[in-house]
Amino acid sequence: MELSGLLPIGSVVLLKNSQKRVMIIGVCQKSIGEAEEQLWDYAGCVYPEGYMGPDKSFLFNNDQIERIYALGYQDEEQFAFKVKADALMTELRKS
Repeated sequence: MELSGLLPIGSVVLLKNSQKRVMIIGVCQKSIGEAEEQLWDYAGCVYPEGYMGPDKSFLFNNDQIERIYALGYQDEEQFAFKVKADALMTELRKS
């Protein structure tokens, strides 16, 4: 499946060099508490277990995704959000 912009919340993916699937639980994430803040496409948790605390969560980008197993819920609200989020990520990455 071709990636174009951000995937919806609830999507289940496999990251490169990984054996455990990850479910997307957030988009447009910024790492906190590091010397240099970094912008990430997604926050995720292990699948099927779900969120088990901040130490079991992952920040990752589209280019780290090897395979998409399932797309999250999509409706008009999500499509409108995706347009804004994709534009925001593009703008933030330029700066």
